[in-house]
Amino acid sequence: MTNHLMNLRHVPDDEADEIRELFETHNVSYYETPPSRWGISMGGFWVHDNEEAQRARELLQTYQKERLQRQRDAYEEDLAAGRVGGFWHRLRRKPVTTLAACLAIVVILALTIAPFVTL
Repeated sequence: MTNHLMNLRHVPDDEADEIRELFETHNVSYYETPPSRWGISMGGFWVHDNEEAQRARELLQTYQKERLQRQRDAYEEDLAAGRVGGFWHRLRRKPVTTLAACLAIVVILALTIAPFVTL
């Protein structure tokens, strides 16, 4: 019976490459189906054997914990260096696009609420 290990929809290329390398390093006999261009099929990593699936899931779980920690550390470094931030950071860096997005939000909200408000 086939076992679906991981969905590839919205997975960055570097993460998918790292998982392929992980599986190849540990001799996991997997196969891959690509996600469709229009997002209809999810694609993913698969194995046929149940025991192999269990081993691959353990490897994936360890990898995901390590990747999460790496991404958090990178975010903290970027935050400390001033490369990322919240709303005010974005407003200072890109005022026109930020204000345009806020205006769009207000317009959409007004159009959504308008039928329920009687003036």
